Amino acid sequence: MHAISFPIPPLLLLRSAVAAVWLYEGLWCKILGRERHQVLVVEAVPKLGPILGRHFLVALGICETTIAVWVMSAVAPGFCAIVQTALLVTLNVNGLLWARHIIHDPAGMVVKNISFLLLAWVVTAMSGGQT
Repeated sequence: MHAISFPIPPLLLLRSAVAAVWLYEGLWCKILGRERHQVLVVEAVPKLGPILGRHFLVALGICETTIAVWVMSAVAPGFCAIVQTALLVTLNVNGLLWARHIIHDPAGMVVKNISFLLLAWVVTAMSGGQT
């Protein structure tokens, strides 16, 4: 066997990957409304429903888009990772509680989001992890 060594991707590339997910989810899926399925999930949450659901989704999209900018800014990466984790855990828990029947692969959603958060924390660690 030959030992092959691969370099760690540059921090800017890793940071861009995390920011791209937040930008896609926030701007494309929620603000521009290109992912109808997300509207259905939010509408399933009690007290949101169809009337408030769309407004909530746009507000959430603004938050997610702001997180994308924050990730790229590299300001307070530790606090940024905490906010990302809190938001994603909150969204996943509420999605599973109120809209599990609408989410096509709940287990897959959780696995993907855990992996994504791991990448966000790697970016934080590589950035020095300051809060």
